[in-house]
Amino acid sequence: MLTIHTADVLTPGGESPSLPGGAVLVEGRQITAVALYDDLVAAHPSARVRRWPGVLTPGLVEPHGPELLEQAYHPDPREDLGDEPLTGEALSALGMTDARWGASARRGVQRLLAKGTVAVVGPLRRATVIDAVHRSGLAIEPGPTESLLLPGADATFAVFDATECVATVIRGRLLHRRR
Repeated sequence: MLTIHTADVLTPGGESPSLPGGAVLVEGRQITAVALYDDLVAAHPSARVRRWPGVLTPGLVEPHGPELLEQAYHPDPREDLGDEPLTGEALSALGMTDARWGASARRGVQRLLAKGTVAVVGPLRRATVIDAVHRSGLAIEPGPTESLLLPGADATFAVFDATECVATVIRGRLLHRRR
């Protein structure tokens, strides 16, 4: 299935869109083309179109994976622990189990996806956390990386408007979109 994601396209290091009125053509897990939206629609009239406000850019790589997912607890909204991650003494008082670490990591991953994150820098050590990250689609990188929006590359990117992440796509799957 072909999908055209359209927004102004921003390449790494750019301060302004490098392809205003641009689009990314995705087939399966890969980017097939990066071009002007009008050109892609003319060449692929049956493709599904997703129109996004803002700029489409390679997604973010979170450099603090272990700190955010293995050294902080992301409370369940049903718990009376607030909305922000717990660390330090508050975390120590919780009596964490593997199941609780896994659930926390799933909630933490959702927060990361909502910010346009497509990978975390590891190493991660807890099996339940690693499993939650892998199941989400996020990559675990050994160090900072830079992805590019090029034909043949993984269809992994994020879309940002003036205030927040609008959508996060990892290997062709839309994993977050603003409601």
